[in-house]
Amino acid sequence: MHVTLRCISCILNRGYLQIQEATDDEAVQFKTLSAVLDFLAKEFTPTANPANLGTKRDRIIRKLTGNPDLYKHKKQVSNQKALEVLPIAQSIVSKETTPELRFRKAVLSAIVGNIMEFDLPDNPFKFSDLAELIQQAEADLALDEVFQIYEKAKTAKTIVYLTDNAGEIALDTLLVAELKKLGAHVTVAVKSGPVLNDATLEDAKVVGMDKVADAVVTTGSDAVGLFLEECSEEFLELYRSVDFVIAKGMGHAETLTGQKLPVPHGLLLRSKCSTVANHFGVSTGKNIAKLLH
Repeated sequence: MHVTLRCISCILNRGYLQIQEATDDEAVQFKTLSAVLDFLAKEFTPTANPANLGTKRDRIIRKLTGNPDLYKHKKQVSNQKALEVLPIAQSIVSKETTPELRFRKAVLSAIVGNIMEFDLPDNPFKFSDLAELIQQAEADLALDEVFQIYEKAKTAKTIVYLTDNAGEIALDTLLVAELKKLGAHVTVAVKSGPVLNDATLEDAKVVGMDKVADAVVTTGSDAVGLFLEECSEEFLELYRSVDFVIAKGMGHAETLTGQKLPVPHGLLLRSKCSTVANHFGVSTGKNIAKLLH
């Protein structure tokens, strides 16, 4: 997926807010913002990938401000808030009487979890909205290929589950549990280091994912989405050997769409910006379940 003109306002606005979050030193703030502007002047081109630009922007900010985890506190709050609403989602899933319907409800709850992202102009997110959004997830589903994803998952013996954000990963535990009930060995992959508010091993343990999944690993990279050239050899061997992949979030949508994939991928996300929404032909603020071949 390539950037649109709209992307520059988001990339710059997030960078500005992150710099303010990272340091109170005004001189460092100016120096860091100047470096971000120089970088974008060179690399914001029509063929640029938005996830790649976001990754490089965050690395510049972390390096120059000396703050290794810009969203640390917000990630902690996200995990706490998601765990508080998890019983609501669990109840919705458990009320269903067939594996297919339980899978569907778990998918919808996991997609709603993807709304937990900060500093996006098109994503006016409030934690207080979570419970209601989980309950209305079906009505917000604008691209529905859940059945196709279920059919792939049902026959898969091995699955890699690519997580996105902290907080969201708590709701992912429901879908991972359903995948295991279908008979798959499920390995959950998180980022190897902080980037945006993406989940790391620490977040996986806080929400209990390590007790639900068969294994939790890192991709070997701190990149937004999935850039195979940055991943570890251990992860690449795993990724290329499984039967099916579930990929959460806009970063994975930005990096996986249009690529030649080793196996089918189930892409689950919330359309939190107009660039991604337009790519999938939906409005912003909608739930998307898309099978990529």
